[in-house]
Amino acid sequence: MNWYLTVLKKYAVFSGRARRKEYWMFFLFNVIFTILATVLDNLLGTAIEDLGYGFFYIVYALAVLVPSLAVAVRRLHDIGKSGWWLLVSFVPLIGGIWLLVLLATDSQPGENEYGPNPKENPVAS
Repeated sequence: MNWYLTVLKKYAVFSGRARRKEYWMFFLFNVIFTILATVLDNLLGTAIEDLGYGFFYIVYALAVLVPSLAVAVRRLHDIGKSGWWLLVSFVPLIGGIWLLVLLATDSQPGENEYGPNPKENPVAS
């Protein structure tokens, strides 16, 4: 949960680097909270019939949109790639797979153009 809160504290910070653990722990809690919001929508009857989700899901998704993009950009910075590499996900089929590989790649050792390695310097992360 600490990793999730760390990302939220850096709400719109697109500079610097984020290690794999920070990204994937945020992703895990994001999935859990998304499922909870969907269940809540269905229990309270706020879900849109054809979609299966509603008010709570939409509010949550909009609230974490910017932090999700920011942590993904910082994750790409950690492997030495520009944040613009997120756009590779728009390439049908292969783009999503390639982005998944990039996000799962280990940190670039040492300092790179985006800052010090957060594994080696936890204060900077």
